[in-house]
Amino acid sequence: MPAESPERPTARAAFRPVRPVRAYQRVAEQIEERVLGGDLPPGSRLPGERELMRQFDVGRSTVREALRVLQSSGLIRSRPGDPLGAEVLGVSPDTLSHALGRLARSHLSGLGELIQFRMLLDAESYRLAARLHSEDDLRRLTELVDEMARLAPGDPHGFSEADGEFHRTVAEAGGNALLALCARAVHDAVVDAIESKLARAEDTGEAADAMRRSVTHHRDILAALRAGDGARAARLGRQALHDHYAPHVPSEDRPRLRAALEEEPGT
Repeated sequence: MPAESPERPTARAAFRPVRPVRAYQRVAEQIEERVLGGDLPPGSRLPGERELMRQFDVGRSTVREALRVLQSSGLIRSRPGDPLGAEVLGVSPDTLSHALGRLARSHLSGLGELIQFRMLLDAESYRLAARLHSEDDLRRLTELVDEMARLAPGDPHGFSEADGEFHRTVAEAGGNALLALCARAVHDAVVDAIESKLARAEDTGEAADAMRRSVTHHRDILAALRAGDGARAARLGRQALHDHYAPHVPSEDRPRLRAALEEEPGT
């Protein structure tokens, strides 16, 4: 009688059921990889529906569902039957800012958290820019502050555009593309969520005074960046955002904004 083989130990961790992946998901994944990898840059076009059906060897409904998924994620702009093919949008701050804006309007988050996030993110942008900026960065920031002074108070829209460009330039001066992307997206999300309300709430005189104060604030930040004083630039940035937005957020969110004013240890 042959000897019994020793029992092998069994794994204690349970396996999870495997879910089948639908064809449209595979199509969407392949296109997304090409977009993120740079093979399909922003502004380029995907092949038309018929050509996608041929290349992927799938039906029209599969292609359209894949395009719908990619469009909902902000990677492409697609119209059924477009003979030119879907337009590639790529990864952009607009996609992220829209997602943040929706999050701020949902029950999962709120405007106070979004503004607090911007206070913290902007502060770190200032810290990096103070250490890593170039002379070209300082020259561009000076031009933007001068433009803001010229546009105030007669051109609020142009003033807001120059203000946004100032913050984008600061974020890019830090040399971290991901931080720059997030900083721009959060800035745009905050503007979309609340600036229109502020414009309606303020009369012409109040708006003019706010723009003049903003010009002074931006000059102070620029001076701190030029001096390499990241801690001062960060502190000025957080304070200005707090003073501008705190009166317009729900009272229960104001302690959240005050908490973001606190200095970090060692700064």
